[in-house]
Amino acid sequence: MTDHVFDPLPTLRADDGSRFQLRRHPRSPVLRPNPLHPWEAVNVFNAAVVEHAGLFYMHFRAQGLDYVSSIGYAVSQDGLDWNKLERPVLVPQEDYEARGVEDPRVTWHQDDGCFYMAYTAYSKLGIMPCLARSHNLISWERLGPVIRGEDNKDHVLFPRKVGGRYAMFHRRPPNIWISYSGDLLNWTDDEVVMAPRPELGAWDEKRVGAGGVPIETPHGWLVLYHAYDNRHVYRLSAALLDLQDPARVLSRPRAFLLEPSETWEIRGDVPNVCFSCANPRVGEEVWVYYGGADRMVGLATCSYQGLLDFVLNDPGAQPPG
Repeated sequence: MTDHVFDPLPTLRADDGSRFQLRRHPRSPVLRPNPLHPWEAVNVFNAAVVEHAGLFYMHFRAQGLDYVSSIGYAVSQDGLDWNKLERPVLVPQEDYEARGVEDPRVTWHQDDGCFYMAYTAYSKLGIMPCLARSHNLISWERLGPVIRGEDNKDHVLFPRKVGGRYAMFHRRPPNIWISYSGDLLNWTDDEVVMAPRPELGAWDEKRVGAGGVPIETPHGWLVLYHAYDNRHVYRLSAALLDLQDPARVLSRPRAFLLEPSETWEIRGDVPNVCFSCANPRVGEEVWVYYGGADRMVGLATCSYQGLLDFVLNDPGAQPPG
């Protein structure tokens, strides 16, 4: 869920092609609003995508004329052409969800053999990170809020336990935090993972937040994340975290990988936004599904090895802490 701030359109820097970057798929955007369905008539964005058993499954945030978010479902053979269900699979039901269920991130958990959806509940009670569980990706059992008493979001569950406990990113503004749990309901041992870098006066100077499910590699947890600057331009980049202690940043390049440049990323319900909730590894590539200007779902890709090289070898990377 992006922060709804309407700043004037900045002058975006052109990329000279000399650095590693995500490349937009020629079929992007891959999901658009459907005016025939009131619940998704205005915006579809910030989608979770998992590849499982030979198919791609998407859960996307949708808004109709009332701007109350629900979560829709689509399936695809190739990750490009999507068949949607005509009704959402998660709609506001509890008091803490009254104004919307937002920004799903879906994890296939290796230890449990089931899917978990991290989603944000929005109501007069505030902004709460919640979890739900499913075995078929359509019917979801709510586990409830996992952090209460504060506005918190951008949470995502790791694909396996770390040190015998569940691990989860979340955001206490303006930082990315990590917490651990034995039962998915009580989360402790919070630590800051990444903070904005105002000293650089750069793209991530104001606020940072987690992206999709961390990718386990031999070198560490490969994570994509978003950040915005003082002009509220949302961009994407990547970092590498220690496998045993994910609060320890091994490498964090200074460069970003994707910024708004297409018209549909610059002009929309919230301007100048590339915001991702999904970065599945597909063969030898990483596919990054992202919301553009809170209006449509885009797709940008890169090679898996190229992304690893970016975080391992970038000369401006933050050294291990």
